[in-house]
Amino acid sequence: MTTAHVVLWIDHKEAKIFHVNETGFDAEAVKAPGAHVHRHPQHTAEHAHPVDLNHFFDRALQALEGAREVLVMGPGSAKLELIKYVHKHRPGLESMIVGVETSDHPTDGQVVAHARKYFLAADKVR
Repeated sequence: MTTAHVVLWIDHKEAKIFHVNETGFDAEAVKAPGAHVHRHPQHTAEHAHPVDLNHFFDRALQALEGAREVLVMGPGSAKLELIKYVHKHRPGLESMIVGVETSDHPTDGQVVAHARKYFLAADKVR
């Protein structure tokens, strides 16, 4: 789908992608892999496998296909980890990310309303 404006709302459990236009929006969700705990026999430390997180980010970024501008939103560090991932592994996508904002857990309608307001203001500046 080709859409000028896309919002990617992300936390460590899921990514929601909203392709927004003047008359409506299409939404899809990408679930993060289940929390996988890896215990080392000699240590008590637990950690998630980075490969799982990278796979999650790749699947979320694939959903941006056709986007011209992307606003990344989310409540915690996942959005910044995604930006670092893009910088390191998918630098061709950097130019389409026009904003990164902190937001709690809004409804789909609230995300879309914020996106319309954000992109309208950005379009006026251009």
